[in-house]
Amino acid sequence: MKNTYRSVQILIIIVVVLPLFMVSCGETNQQQGQQQVEQYSVLELQPRSIELKSSYPATLEGKQTVEVRPRVPGYITEMHVDEGDLVSKGQVLFTLNNEEYKQEVRSAKADIQAAKARVSTAEDEVERQQNLVDKEIVSQYQLQSAKNELESNQAALAQAESRLKNAEVNLGYTQVKSPVNGIIGTIPYRIGSLVNSSISQPMTVVSDISEVYAYFSMSERELLEMAQTVSDDGGNKTVQQRVAEMPEVNLLLADNTKYEHQGTLKLASGLIDRETGSASFRATFPNPQEILRSGGSGNVEIPFNQDSAIVIPKKATYEIQNKRFAYVVTDSNTIESREVSVLPVDTKQLFVVDEGLSEGGRIIASGIGQLDDGMTIKPNLVDADSLYQSLKDSE
Repeated sequence: MKNTYRSVQILIIIVVVLPLFMVSCGETNQQQGQQQVEQYSVLELQPRSIELKSSYPATLEGKQTVEVRPRVPGYITEMHVDEGDLVSKGQVLFTLNNEEYKQEVRSAKADIQAAKARVSTAEDEVERQQNLVDKEIVSQYQLQSAKNELESNQAALAQAESRLKNAEVNLGYTQVKSPVNGIIGTIPYRIGSLVNSSISQPMTVVSDISEVYAYFSMSERELLEMAQTVSDDGGNKTVQQRVAEMPEVNLLLADNTKYEHQGTLKLASGLIDRETGSASFRATFPNPQEILRSGGSGNVEIPFNQDSAIVIPKKATYEIQNKRFAYVVTDSNTIESREVSVLPVDTKQLFVVDEGLSEGGRIIASGIGQLDDGMTIKPNLVDADSLYQSLKDSE
């Protein structure tokens, strides 16, 4: 009887206490669910104007690079410059053995003297024959023969004078001079070397680096996109005209420092390379301190403005298998990942969206490492202007 009574008591306790315990657990789970909805910074997308910089690897060449080769064959007897020297146009760089050419000059001068003597004799003969003809002592035929002899000797004199000029020119060629102002390159030949006009390597190279050309390539799409930002009436202008109106460009040197002078841009080739789909460009930079040298390298940095661009922080994106994604916040405050396409130009902290996001949309601005599709968040709208300014200032 006692056992039966105790069992009834336990059953009553269970019936009364269990619902209260279940209600208490439900409230606890609901509170825990509410606590799991975390707050994230959310950015509402609005179009804005931004200045972008696109960088392209470039090779540097002097304004004029000239190979120096001898005009006449000979052995190098003197070297008047060394590699890396600054030279001026007409300065003597090398001297070749010249005794042979000096002898030709002396021989030509002797031939001239002999030719002049023959001309003088022929002139006297013409004068004598003219007097005889006037006195009707000799016939006109003899006078004409004397005149013909004079003309022949005068022609021989002209030929001798021409040979002298050629000999003097060849003698002058034994002094190999610089064709332009510039910097001496490497010198593969030394004193005693036999050189001629057909040598495989030039005696040296002189590079005029008062201005330096930076050559680089740009894809056809990039060319059109940037050229269209130059002027509103771009449809009425050629690509060359629009490129010429583009702002001055910068040059980043090999040590990643910015060159102090800006350059102007020009389309180096009017054709698009069929194999690469790119166009060749040339940026011209002044080089008064001669810091830039032919054969160097750098990066041409082209600034341009993008109006009404959708700009997002880089930290608001992540990359998987060469695809970029961002977390979009829906109207119900759940999140979903969305693939975005960005322009190939950017700043250090920002991306310009080409496809995937639109005006008025909302994205998670930071802290995306722990997010998953379908999560519910508590959005905390950030001030877009302040965010972009802080990111620009940190570059």
